[in-house]
Amino acid sequence: MATFMVVPAWQGSGSSRAMRLIDGAEAIRGDLPSSATVSVEVPIEAGESLETGVNRLSSLSIIREHQLAALRAATGPVITIGGGCTVELAAIEHAAADGDVCVLWIDAHPDLNAADGSPSGSFDGMVLRSLLGEGIPQLASTTPLAPTRVVILGARSIDDAEQTVIDEHSIRMLSVDDWTTANVIEAVTASGASRVYVHVDLDVLDPADIAGTSWAEPFGLPAAHLVELIGSVRAEFELVGAGICGFAPASIERATDDLGTILRILGALAR
Repeated sequence: MATFMVVPAWQGSGSSRAMRLIDGAEAIRGDLPSSATVSVEVPIEAGESLETGVNRLSSLSIIREHQLAALRAATGPVITIGGGCTVELAAIEHAAADGDVCVLWIDAHPDLNAADGSPSGSFDGMVLRSLLGEGIPQLASTTPLAPTRVVILGARSIDDAEQTVIDEHSIRMLSVDDWTTANVIEAVTASGASRVYVHVDLDVLDPADIAGTSWAEPFGLPAAHLVELIGSVRAEFELVGAGICGFAPASIERATDDLGTILRILGALAR
């Protein structure tokens, strides 16, 4: 049985609605089974950059430590509920530590920036780069992912520096236009891994299907297609963990507008 881990981390976001990530995580938590749900304490304070170029680094480091401790105590595959994509650093470090895991990064953004080239200084846009063992030492993964173990799906807002990383590492990319279930299965299979971690940033979805995201991008993946895709991936590979990030509703009341879509995605992951 899966464990749900709620980590309402907002400090990695550069959005003006970053604090709404707390509301989003809490809204999702309300529909999770309490007996299978664990909450991770997140610092109240924003935190300091400590002259690293990563905004709020001090708090991000605390979140990582708290989350890793909770992950070590958890049983079964963990489905992590953010907060922003920051929560995926510890979650994927833990789930993919033995190397036999392909990370399917389903996101409108590849999150491959580094502090010295980031346009915002926000760690949510650097998480996958840190998981490759790059970026600032304080947040670089201690068990780096091999680039061959990464498949990015749905990215349609890519900074020049991120494209350089993609090209240099030959990271597999599937766009919203050219993906099919067969193509995704083939890409994960080509990674050589027998197990998969599925990262979902809700901004990968078409804005017609979800309103409560900070970085909406047009021409996204229909929610029905995403649910179908997750089911197909789960039928082919063992799921070692998953993450759902980026739910930042305009208000607590408006969160209900999107919860049906989010719960369908969660259901596909946790079946």
